[in-house]
Amino acid sequence: MKDANNKEALASNQAKDLAEAIAKILDDKKGMDVTVLAVGKQTVLADYFVIATGTSSTHVNALADEVEFKLKEDRSLEPGHIEGHGEWVLLDYASVIVHIFTKNAREFYKLEKLWSDAGVVAEHVSEE
Repeated sequence: MKDANNKEALASNQAKDLAEAIAKILDDKKGMDVTVLAVGKQTVLADYFVIATGTSSTHVNALADEVEFKLKEDRSLEPGHIEGHGEWVLLDYASVIVHIFTKNAREFYKLEKLWSDAGVVAEHVSEE
């Protein structure tokens, strides 16, 4: 049982490290209001959500492309699934799901409100 707990803790730490790395990539590429939510206790879908806002649909796509490029280059990771284009792009890295929105789409879907029971791990609030 101890080995199982150690493996679970290691996997959780790796997921947190990945989520924080993605947040940094988004922040470095001028993603706005980057937030990391720990959702593992609320759902089996993922351990973390990384949520960010782009200034336009072009910026949203550029942010998604940058996350894909950097994770493939630095960690040999590719998303298991990519959904959307423009207003909302979702990148599925199994234990971490990345949501990148335009401002209007983020306000409409309100993921932080929907997942309000999740703990905020990191927040990078950008000034407009």
